[in-house]
Amino acid sequence: MKTIKSRYILLFVLFLFTKSIFGQPDTVKYFFEGHTYQWHTAGDKVDERLEKMDFSEYDGIWLGGDVCSEALLEYSTLEYIHSLFNLQHPNTHWAMGNHDARNGNWNWLEELTGRKTYYTSHYKGISYMVLNTTLTPYDCEQLNDQYRIITTLCDTIQNSSHLIFLVHHCLWENVPGLPYHYDYAQSNLKYFSFTCSDHGATFLNDIYPRLVEVEKRGVEVILIMGDMGSKRIDITNEDGITFMGTGLNRSKYQDPVERENSDRDWFIEFKHVPQTGWLGWKFHDLDSTMQVRGLY
Repeated sequence: MKTIKSRYILLFVLFLFTKSIFGQPDTVKYFFEGHTYQWHTAGDKVDERLEKMDFSEYDGIWLGGDVCSEALLEYSTLEYIHSLFNLQHPNTHWAMGNHDARNGNWNWLEELTGRKTYYTSHYKGISYMVLNTTLTPYDCEQLNDQYRIITTLCDTIQNSSHLIFLVHHCLWENVPGLPYHYDYAQSNLKYFSFTCSDHGATFLNDIYPRLVEVEKRGVEVILIMGDMGSKRIDITNEDGITFMGTGLNRSKYQDPVERENSDRDWFIEFKHVPQTGWLGWKFHDLDSTMQVRGLY
């Protein structure tokens, strides 16, 4: 942990030095939200509050899955999602959830974005791994290919300030330093195997040790999950790896009193200074944010 603290101190000193010599470095913002679908619709809408937001201030939208409850049932729904979040932006990412995947038509998304439903990318000094946890052994070729991409990334990454894993389902049971998974997650894929040939290639046994090694090499590792309803998590464990996530659920409640008494909905706003490699974040109450912005 001392090494981690020293690294943050060094980044902060570098930030201050750069600011004093060259002026204020450019800061960009990213937006994360999971479980974004609007309840009580035909399955083709995101939460109505997101429809009112202006996402142009963000240099990347990160979607934690279950974007619409039937996201790929109709091509028009994909076009609608694209109109909101600009899926072709190089730093807009969508980690497939069960509601996104269950109707098939994955090729529509792949053709629109030019990327598979799992991939790695690099943007302004940060590397990303977008996982598809809806893959099964019936998708053996894709499952093994995703595993190959993950292991290659973990083995070769060296010049990135951060490695961010975006995932829909919870894979983190028994990871050191985390609470009981159902305290924050709506799913638990403890036995999800990342390969067809080795059923022991779970997140805890195979992927997590690789991430610890990446962290030891000086790359900050952050895992973000979207299958969380109104809950949230933000924990950095003893290995220096950060686990976070949140989602939306208040549109489930149609009665105003019941809705007001329900758990708050959150989104995560990231601020990034690519020039120094600094990355920070904050959870925001969605309803309060909309009121402040005059969207209610």
